[in-house]
Amino acid sequence: MKPHIILSHGLDSSPAATKVSALAAVAEQLGFSHERPDYSDVDAAGRVQDIDRRIARLHERARAAQGPLLLVGSSMGAFISGFVSLQVPVQGLFLMAPPIRIAGYARAFDAANVPTLAIHGWHDELIPAADVVGWAQARNAELRLVDDDHRLSAHVDYVAQAFAQFLRAL
Repeated sequence: MKPHIILSHGLDSSPAATKVSALAAVAEQLGFSHERPDYSDVDAAGRVQDIDRRIARLHERARAAQGPLLLVGSSMGAFISGFVSLQVPVQGLFLMAPPIRIAGYARAFDAANVPTLAIHGWHDELIPAADVVGWAQARNAELRLVDDDHRLSAHVDYVAQAFAQFLRAL
């Protein structure tokens, strides 16, 4: 049985965001069920304490999913996907520009020890590439660094192709 995929967008974004939409199209083409929760109402105030509300929303959606699960996220979506992967069984994680620390938030990024692929920009202006390298190295996670910034906008097609490869390998 193919896992159900939950794609979580980043802060100040939406379920219609470019990367999340591109990955949803890949999932559709490969016959995976998927959903894109909307966190924009939670993000509206821009408060760090609302991260826990985001985590709770994703946890609720993940628990409601039937069968195996794959969590996918961009930036804040990657951050919450990691934490939820510690709470519910997942078959894998696909993370784009994952924050390792968020100023004002008590916990550093963590995730279940499952097949993981992270893609990060060398020139990410918000999350230093070295932080993500250290995190990935400590857990032997696959990491692909690209010549891009936080939005990975120059690599949307690359990210979609990597996602397709990741899904085929599950």
